[in-house]
Amino acid sequence: MKDHIVISRATIDRLPVYFRCLRHIQEEGAEIISSEDLGRRVGVTPEQIRKDLASFGEFGKKGVGYYVRDLIRNIGEILGLHRNWNIAIAGVGHLGWALANYRNFISLGFNLKALFDVDPMKIGQIVNGVEVFSCEKIPQIVDEYDIHIAIITVPASNAQSIANVLVECGVKGIWNFAPIRLKVPDDVRLVSEDLSVGLSSISYYLSREYKL
Repeated sequence: MKDHIVISRATIDRLPVYFRCLRHIQEEGAEIISSEDLGRRVGVTPEQIRKDLASFGEFGKKGVGYYVRDLIRNIGEILGLHRNWNIAIAGVGHLGWALANYRNFISLGFNLKALFDVDPMKIGQIVNGVEVFSCEKIPQIVDEYDIHIAIITVPASNAQSIANVLVECGVKGIWNFAPIRLKVPDDVRLVSEDLSVGLSSISYYLSREYKL
């Protein structure tokens, strides 16, 4: 990777889209793909694809295209998916339960190691082969299972306190689904998903296109 180049957030956000599409292409049996074909599949211009990939090195062959298997490996390494990150989910409600059963975690290099909840009825249950622990055991389990990334799906009122505990335990990556803006140290990577924002955005555009 060209370390002296500042990579834009937009470029980084497009890489997982390329990665997912390339995996589908590989499943179809294709061995080589052009930037034009890949661009059509993901809705990005071939120029943008070449520019994005050039930020990290030289990939593909001029006049031939990209070798699918090699490009999957290269993008996977850029995204750090070869590292086999250990993850945990805090909050085993409907969303937490669904994420715990997400089959692609392992194929992407994420190992779900633990689930946390405060409900005594859920503690001790096994979800997709993973045990639900009490939130009081977060420090112990994070250390024992070497958790790198935590997914927060607890109610907004509890999210910041859970985040605080996770950060204190050394978790360096948080994927937050609670509808609240979390405060974490600068050295902790935080990504927040607010489902209501996405739905409200769709509602905005639909309300202007349709008379309901």
